[in-house]
Amino acid sequence: MRRDSRLSVALHALLHIADAGLLTSEQMAAQGETNPVVMRRTMAGLRTAGIVRSEKGHGGGWSLVRPLEDVTLFDVYKALGEPTVLAIGNRSESPGCLVEKAVNRALAEAFEAAEARLVKELRGITLASLARDIGPHLRHHRKKAKHA
Repeated sequence: MRRDSRLSVALHALLHIADAGLLTSEQMAAQGETNPVVMRRTMAGLRTAGIVRSEKGHGGGWSLVRPLEDVTLFDVYKALGEPTVLAIGNRSESPGCLVEKAVNRALAEAFEAAEARLVKELRGITLASLARDIGPHLRHHRKKAKHA
């Protein structure tokens, strides 16, 4: 089963934008090893949420609207449409089956608890904290990528 990596891709792109100030979809796609169209679709939700803006034409690209301290990982997750956290789900082939109902109830509670925990964690992490973790290594990484 294919995993939804949009949150990871978006966070990657946002940190590169923070470092560079302005990046095109093509530049972000190259850094994220994906397609520029995928980047534009991913960034569209972030633009709607007021996290980034885009400018067309020569010298255009994507830039941050809000300071890194004001953007949590939950903000980005929400801007992406709150992708499904778990790839597993309940069976619903026999809605009258007491066993299926008991299993589904137990799993639903566990799924809700897992999602609540993830959301709590995402709310507590800002882009600024990720940028601090990277520190001066990001600029070095960008310079190295230009020369490759």
